[in-house]
Amino acid sequence: MLPKNWKEMKLQVEKITDPSDLDAAFEIRKQVFVIEQEVDPTKEYDEFEQSSVHFLARIDGIAVGTARWRFTSNGVKSERFAVLKEVRGKGVGQALVKAVLDDIQADPLSKNKTKYLHSQLAAVPLYSKFGFKKAGDIFEECNILHYKMERI
Repeated sequence: MLPKNWKEMKLQVEKITDPSDLDAAFEIRKQVFVIEQEVDPTKEYDEFEQSSVHFLARIDGIAVGTARWRFTSNGVKSERFAVLKEVRGKGVGQALVKAVLDDIQADPLSKNKTKYLHSQLAAVPLYSKFGFKKAGDIFEECNILHYKMERI
């Protein structure tokens, strides 16, 4: 749990290199997706965990958000953006999106590949701020409505 003065604390997003940080990311995803949104745990954790690049957002050292990206046959997919409920709307999601996009941009293999994600409806405005546009019709994934969004 975050202290009451968390708003004055420093937000930091880093690429995960330590297994204990990956455990913290998985715990955040469990809280957000499995418990809060009732996603089946067998659908939340997948065969791409080891091949993805993971990120962890912290406020004053406390893990509060996570995301990952990976190469697919369709381009570069950003996914598993999760921010703990008590810090939503405070810039953590934006910091994660920026860190992920910056890291993708820095990878020479990402050049000229489509950058895309599957956005829950509530997150569409966030991703739109970073140049993502809806691509196709609304669809359901894990009993949650989504749009595919792409960024050139």
